[in-house]
Amino acid sequence: MTKTSRRAVLAGAAAVALPRFAIGQSREKIRVGVPTKTYWPTIVCETALRQKLFEKEGLDCELTIYRGGAEGFEALAAGAADLILNASSSVAVGLKKGVNARCVANGANGYYGWYLVVKPDSKVTKVEDLAGKKVGITSAGSGSDILALWTVAARKVNFTRVPLGGGGLIPNLLSGNIDATVLYSPLTFKMMQAKEARSIIDYGAEVPEHSTASWIATDKIIKDRPAAVQKALNAIYGGVGFLRDDKNRDASVKLIAEIDEIPEATASAELDGNLRKLSADGLFTKETLARALDMSKLIGQTDLAPVEQIYVETFKPVPTKA
Repeated sequence: MTKTSRRAVLAGAAAVALPRFAIGQSREKIRVGVPTKTYWPTIVCETALRQKLFEKEGLDCELTIYRGGAEGFEALAAGAADLILNASSSVAVGLKKGVNARCVANGANGYYGWYLVVKPDSKVTKVEDLAGKKVGITSAGSGSDILALWTVAARKVNFTRVPLGGGGLIPNLLSGNIDATVLYSPLTFKMMQAKEARSIIDYGAEVPEHSTASWIATDKIIKDRPAAVQKALNAIYGGVGFLRDDKNRDASVKLIAEIDEIPEATASAELDGNLRKLSADGLFTKETLARALDMSKLIGQTDLAPVEQIYVETFKPVPTKA
């Protein structure tokens, strides 16, 4: 687990660091968790940190990058995180297992930047050509698994899903061990720009709109520290607002390229194809959350709390200005 803690202490001269540390100590700490490094919530939170949006809200944000959504949700349940980003449907699963947490703000309404891809020279030209073939996913129950099973159901095609982990998808596609793979951004944009992959399905365009991910907090945090949750959401959606603002485009592309360690051309595609499509206000609808639960049933998650129980509308982010 990689941990990035943004405190008020800055690397540099001690004369500068000490007074900033004192200021930082006066701010209320909020522990925010994101699933992986190269995923949009990390970009959003890092943007909010670098633009000092948490500081403007009077918060000292400790950002933790987990090894996946499940680990982040476990940290929330154990009291090791105050606010995390995870699949909206995870709350419905958690409530049935005694984890009293709720979605407090909507993150995205689609799998933007996710594609079903094949090698450029593949004989597969349409989804139906994958019948009886092998399609890579990261793991059973993952977002890539949900999308693979959605493809099976929506396109009436049967193929074998092969779990390979995030690091195994591209090598196995290029080596021919699999015929196609469900891939996420920014890897999708990087592969297609390099002409190492060809799109068969753009899931962001084709999957019905639903709440794919939400910011989540426990009932205890919601009850005991509502102001901190509200301020954190203000900062986070301030980060979204910064990235979506045309006047910040050049700075946003450079920031994405640095954090994800990708070329600026790929970062630009990630900005347009994913980050600019995120929810700007964090608001939910019952319909998009209900569809999220329907999507989770594709991977066998049937013991789910009702949609009415998985979210609260107490918090309405007021994006902090950079």
